[in-house]
Amino acid sequence: MATNAEIAGRFEEFADLLEADDVEYKPRAYRRAAENIQAHPVPIADRVEAGDEAVLEEIDGVGDAIASKIVEYVETGTIEELEELRAELPIDIADITRIEGVGPKTAGKLYRELGIETLDDLEEAAEAGEIQDVSGFGPKTEGNIRDNIAFAREVGGRHLLGEGRPLADDVLGFLEELEAVERAEVAGSIRRWRETIGDVDVLVGTEAGEDVVESFVGWNSVDAEIESGPEKASVRVGEIRVDLRVVVPEEFGSALQYFTGSKDHNVRLRNYAIDRGMKLNEYGAFDVSGVGDEASGQRVGERVAGETEAGMYESLGLPWIPPELREDRGEIAAAENGELPDLITREDVRGDLHTHTEWSDGTTSIEAMVEAAEARGYDYYAVADHAEGPGIVSGVGLSDTEILEQVEQIREIDAASEITVFAGIEANVDAEGEIGLADEVVDELDVIVASPHSGLSQDAETATERLLRAIEHPAVDVLGHPSGRLLNERSGLDFDATALGQAAAEHDTALEINANPRRLDLWGSAVQAALEKGAPIAVNTDAHQPATLEYMRWGVHTARRGWTEADDVINTWDLGTLQEFLH
Repeated sequence: MATNAEIAGRFEEFADLLEADDVEYKPRAYRRAAENIQAHPVPIADRVEAGDEAVLEEIDGVGDAIASKIVEYVETGTIEELEELRAELPIDIADITRIEGVGPKTAGKLYRELGIETLDDLEEAAEAGEIQDVSGFGPKTEGNIRDNIAFAREVGGRHLLGEGRPLADDVLGFLEELEAVERAEVAGSIRRWRETIGDVDVLVGTEAGEDVVESFVGWNSVDAEIESGPEKASVRVGEIRVDLRVVVPEEFGSALQYFTGSKDHNVRLRNYAIDRGMKLNEYGAFDVSGVGDEASGQRVGERVAGETEAGMYESLGLPWIPPELREDRGEIAAAENGELPDLITREDVRGDLHTHTEWSDGTTSIEAMVEAAEARGYDYYAVADHAEGPGIVSGVGLSDTEILEQVEQIREIDAASEITVFAGIEANVDAEGEIGLADEVVDELDVIVASPHSGLSQDAETATERLLRAIEHPAVDVLGHPSGRLLNERSGLDFDATALGQAAAEHDTALEINANPRRLDLWGSAVQAALEKGAPIAVNTDAHQPATLEYMRWGVHTARRGWTEADDVINTWDLGTLQEFLH
């Protein structure tokens, strides 16, 4: 059964190929539809297959033509028009456009001029010096392409957390309904909430492993069975591989700890255990202090834990360590010393300080976004549409005059709302670190989020200085998506997160964790480095429609990966404290 993310991916590909073919306007419509399809709160394919095509009328940007293509894809697994476009432009568009600076139009031109279809073709042409001879290119562009080939290959086999986790939730929902399943949980990188995953790992505790495996491979959402056996199976759901492993209930906790990882965490924990006369593995925790060196095997010694994951840590005198922290960044020492953080939860969040409306590139009105924020129980909410500036498509960013007009409307909506509505803007951090807002505009705004949108190939030193200048600007409240990265698409800026954290702490500027699953920027290790210097953090969705306010889920778990507590995050603070910070 096709997931929303998979269906959205087909229309993203449509848009890319049409843009590569120099078609105007239509690509933007397809991208808007794709975003709304992915954000839709219910599985579209399930409803369509059940004969409820009316669900498509609920999706903004999905008209009759796109709706018919969605139905065609759900029913047949293909879209004839897309297949024709692929035949006309046989480009591995997703792979090639992962190269920084190579968009669909560039990919189309390189195909027409040099016949480049794949990353291998692109690398060969770059190494041969052929790209710089194409009109509009040059040695610098060719060098950039050559330098970014490795990145494109590295991310090619990974899926966004925002694609994989909803599927994992569906898998768990299915398994938990099986009578033979006593316990079920996801494992691997998806349980640690890494920003990208290779596949979905699921663990089940049961006394009837073969029955569970049989039911799993027969699940109606499975598109293909890869392999299966009495204790494990692998299937493909859409484009994502799902691996199931079954264990007896008394070994569920030890298996969950083992298969959650990370590898580095597990190695350090096993060594910690060895120093205390213990042995840890997927079958349990064993006291081997009285066992001779000649003994071997996985279940040697007295088994003292394994039924629960918490018991595995308790057997070593440690508290349970949240999965997000298990990356070998000091979590075991912190557990030993009673210094594990009290991690932020979604319930701690009181508002969202970076969102968009139809005034810039959002899809809905200010009123609709505020109503959605109220429905989430927020105390406050900020509209932060794009200002004009480098990296912003012409016509999307607001001029100074338009910003002041929007502020007036926000004030009226705020007066009529039960929550506080802040007038904000997302300003653009240019290559030198300036934000380009007039003083009279700054004076009228409540929240200024400053974000880089262009010049994202700067070296680390230059990028750090650029971002530091933005942080130090007296009008800037939040440094938005600091690297400007798009996961699996572009790597964005490299910078010194410790230096940014130090400056943020000194200038009362929050560093944003942008919760959009295509960004998750900042990321765990960078957040941790910034927090160690006392930096305030903001977790914002960058939502462009009401449904994507739900992105807060990804942002909170990314914050947890960075050891973030609620008090570290400015949008968990009460209104008065936040207003004092913003002013």
